[in-house]
Amino acid sequence: MGSSLDPLLLLWLQALVLLVPQLAAALSPRFASMVLPLRTQQIPPGSLPRPPSKLYFHHNVSLTVPLTIGNPPQNVSMVLDTGSELSWLRCSAARSGTPSAPSFRPLISSSYRGIPCSAAACRDHTRDLHSPPFCNPANKLCRVSVSYADGSSADGDLSSDVLRVGQSPPLRALFSCVDSPFSSSGEDAVTAGLLGMNRGSLSFISQMGTRRFSYCISDRDSTGLLLLGGDSAALPFPVPLNYTPLIQISLPLPYFDRVAYSVQLEGIRVGAAVLPIPKSVLEPDHTGAGQTMVDSGSQFTFLLGPAYSALKAEFLRQTRGLLAQLKEPSFVFQGAFDTCFRVPVGRAAPPWSGLPAVALMFRGGAEVAVAGERLLYRAPGESRRGGAEAVWCLTFGNSDLVPVEAFIIGHHHQQNVWVEYDLDLARLGFAPVRCDVASQRLGRFL
Repeated sequence: MGSSLDPLLLLWLQALVLLVPQLAAALSPRFASMVLPLRTQQIPPGSLPRPPSKLYFHHNVSLTVPLTIGNPPQNVSMVLDTGSELSWLRCSAARSGTPSAPSFRPLISSSYRGIPCSAAACRDHTRDLHSPPFCNPANKLCRVSVSYADGSSADGDLSSDVLRVGQSPPLRALFSCVDSPFSSSGEDAVTAGLLGMNRGSLSFISQMGTRRFSYCISDRDSTGLLLLGGDSAALPFPVPLNYTPLIQISLPLPYFDRVAYSVQLEGIRVGAAVLPIPKSVLEPDHTGAGQTMVDSGSQFTFLLGPAYSALKAEFLRQTRGLLAQLKEPSFVFQGAFDTCFRVPVGRAAPPWSGLPAVALMFRGGAEVAVAGERLLYRAPGESRRGGAEAVWCLTFGNSDLVPVEAFIIGHHHQQNVWVEYDLDLARLGFAPVRCDVASQRLGRFL
């Protein structure tokens, strides 16, 4: 993100958690044990704490899960992130009063425990973290640092307390109690932290013991779905999933995240044209750079330079006469998006009308098609010709500009796609679904 950009108006998908015990009896016993409706909420900027000196691109839409932690229970809301492992909570030292931002207050929880430097959890359970823990000299607790693909980070003490999701049984879980300062735009945040959901031993999914979860992110101001556990095949509406295997490399490589949801991107198609991208560009190299990760914590999709250049050239060729290029070499939206267009404000047809779809093709035949309004994003605060034109950009970014040594499939391109994470069979499933309709159909059983 360039420092000159105005803050974006953030969109969040906020989950209201409901346990539905009668659902299992109404449907197959293999069905989900927990159903989480997802709702869209528009909020002011500054909602997710982050150091702007490190942030290179925005996370505009996030899946957030409300849960309780501690005794007595404290309500918190956490961002659901399949691209990270260790969960973290912003911790406040206050015993009373209302903190300036949502946070967890460990001093009033009788079940809170800080993890000492000498504890086995500090030595043995942190092996999947990118940075090794160290001892906090102030309190002799295990200190951990977590970082993300966007360059942001959070430092805190490894801790444990009792978490409850809906009416599920209490779970004593490890997390990072973050006390390091974040810059603030003056707006109160609406989340207290981040819920790590990757395959690492410290992720919430691993600690909870859940081997399958899925979600459907709506593109409308309506309810989507998040399911923990269960089987998509037992849903009361058809979800014809196409699966792609998770890619696993046992050998430690410097740029390969072994606990990410890594799949193999085998090609990209624009309309009917398959891009001439060499196979070597789409596969991880000898350092691990070039893996493809499905990440609910990133907004847009990022492609390595050669793949991005091929997509840009073909998209511009096929949209010649449909969209007017911005043609400002110095303008790069959020530091990674330079395929931008000038669109007259108030035009009858939306700017994505008639544009070719972009299909991401994965090993095994699974595809994710990006079409319609998911292809373009309006750059906030950007106008041309006295406000007569707005700036819209293609929602694929250049990883080389961020920089990130990977392909990242963001949640903007997962809208109206049922995404299933099946850990037992080491695979991801995709199916095009109207998420608002799926939610309504499932809602009949609630």
